[in-house]
Amino acid sequence: MSRHELWARLWRWIAAFGLDLHVLRGALGALPSVLRDYRQFQQQNNQHGARYAVSLNYPLLVDKGKTAGLANPQYFYQDYMIARKIYLRSPERHVDVGSSIEGFVAHVAVFRPVEVFDIRPLTTSIPNIVFRQCDFMQPPAELTGYCDSLSCLHVLEHFGLGRYGDPVDIHGHLKGFAGLRRVLQPGGTLYLSVPISHRERVEFNAHRIFSIQTILEMAQEQFDLVCFSYVDDSGNLHEAAASRAGGIDPHLELEYGLGIFEFRKRA
Repeated sequence: MSRHELWARLWRWIAAFGLDLHVLRGALGALPSVLRDYRQFQQQNNQHGARYAVSLNYPLLVDKGKTAGLANPQYFYQDYMIARKIYLRSPERHVDVGSSIEGFVAHVAVFRPVEVFDIRPLTTSIPNIVFRQCDFMQPPAELTGYCDSLSCLHVLEHFGLGRYGDPVDIHGHLKGFAGLRRVLQPGGTLYLSVPISHRERVEFNAHRIFSIQTILEMAQEQFDLVCFSYVDDSGNLHEAAASRAGGIDPHLELEYGLGIFEFRKRA
């Protein structure tokens, strides 16, 4: 293990306990500039008769150095792309399994009802969102053939790792995919996104990282690939990179990218 890899692992362990060294370093560097801005604002306030009550009780030290770009390109691109496809297709019943409520699900709920299944509880009532707590490694039998449109975005990689209170199961991703397959009607569309890499691995208990071939093999019995897009290691979107399994570049070497798969279940 290289020194860089050792430091990266140490930093992740420290962050797991709530201490983000990247934020700490950025905050220390930005502190003098923020204090200068504060003094300048106070001087202007005093010149105008101390019109405003000003405190330094809510410091946000690192925002000045950020760009106006995307905080997380993987989530942004998948949410935008798949919500757009659902809007254009207007399926009879769209179901989501575990995707971000504040991200993708909120996008879809703007223009249509969406049923959401998640192993975690949701205590807030949100218009256009019908929620049901459910373990999709073992979905109930009454959900068989339940919907004609189904999404599971940046979720399947967590199944079986216990991170969200799910049972620890080395085959959790396979059981989860089988659950997705069972719930979708023949002819229906599955939108699936997962981390992809040329180096398949499990980073316990955060996530699994799949090879593209693994996902295609999981789907090959009952699904046809309609479209494959991906976000590369630099956060760039490659939309509609392939419209069939054989069209995917076999030399696509990513360390931690995002594969966005659109499958159609065979009749």
